[in-house]
Amino acid sequence: MTVCNHEAEHELAAQKAKANMPAEEDVSRLAAVFKSISEACRLRILFALRQGELCVLHIVEAVGGTQSAVSHQLRILKAHGVVKARREGQNILYSLDDEHVLSVLELACAHLHCHI
Repeated sequence: MTVCNHEAEHELAAQKAKANMPAEEDVSRLAAVFKSISEACRLRILFALRQGELCVLHIVEAVGGTQSAVSHQLRILKAHGVVKARREGQNILYSLDDEHVLSVLELACAHLHCHI
């Protein structure tokens, strides 16, 4: 059996981690959000929407694919609260749900390019 030289310190850290653990429901919801943005096409849609509000036609133009496929991906993102939609005449315009989504994208990009 391996002996830990910092057992008391690690035990305290483990207790703090447990005490500060989010509720299981929150962890599950967050996992679902991350799962919804972890697909490459959906990420491209989010990067396109960083520029601002777009209709499906212009999202397709920006990310490629078909209107049907992009609409399907937008439904998934909307269901998880990552994007929002509003109607303007006959068009539905999509945008990032809030500034937190943009922050997550920016942090992920910064992490990708971080050299330790």
